[in-house]
Amino acid sequence: MKIVLLKLSGKALTEFTTNHHYIKMMHELKENYDGVIIVHGAGKMISEWSSAMNLASSFVNGQRKTTKDIMDVVSAVQGGLTNSTITSFLHAKGFEATGLNGIDRNLFVADYLDKALGYVGIPKLSGNVTWLKDLMASDIIPVYSSVCRDVEGNLMNVNADLFAKELAIALSVDTVLFVSDVEAVKIEGREMQEMSEVDVKLGIANGHITDGMIPKLESSIALLNNAIKKVWIGNNPTKLKFKSSLLNDMGGTWIVESKRVAV
Repeated sequence: MKIVLLKLSGKALTEFTTNHHYIKMMHELKENYDGVIIVHGAGKMISEWSSAMNLASSFVNGQRKTTKDIMDVVSAVQGGLTNSTITSFLHAKGFEATGLNGIDRNLFVADYLDKALGYVGIPKLSGNVTWLKDLMASDIIPVYSSVCRDVEGNLMNVNADLFAKELAIALSVDTVLFVSDVEAVKIEGREMQEMSEVDVKLGIANGHITDGMIPKLESSIALLNNAIKKVWIGNNPTKLKFKSSLLNDMGGTWIVESKRVAV
């Protein structure tokens, strides 16, 4: 089963429900893949709501420190409002979709990343994904919030890029598109058309890759190492040509095993 996973964050969350080009793209994805699955974040809105509630937001290597109060905001904003908005929009545009999170059907249980970060988890596959493939085979788009639980049932804040990685590996997807605010990965101001694992490790080590881009790129490398060969990062996937080999030059950054040599 050929599956594409679309990970939405940043302004892509707004553009997805307002830009008609995304609807055209969704139809193209449905035509060229057997299944489409969406994973979304809600980082900016979580920060805005936390601030309105006088809850301080702080980050360590792109991971939000998550107290119990912050976790309530994450669950309400990401697992509730954002998930429902995307799912409702898809239905309004003629797609069948269902809103889900990492807790549903006991698919994931999260380990604590670092107790100092609070309720921040690393997603671990617990259930099987057969039912998800059945949904997609029935022409239904699963829309995932990355909210998970720990072994005791406490809600856990899981970085949506890491969640997308684990879900993509479990489903053996063909293509992963990380859509966010960035036009492409930049190294010293230069947009990178392609990056290999060596480039990513060097960029993190020398401080050229920072903040939320770290888990995104680390997830991308993990995908490559798990036989998922088409991984893209950018802000406008609507320019991609899905009927081609996909490794085209329509903007954004492809994460590749080894760079193509120009001839």
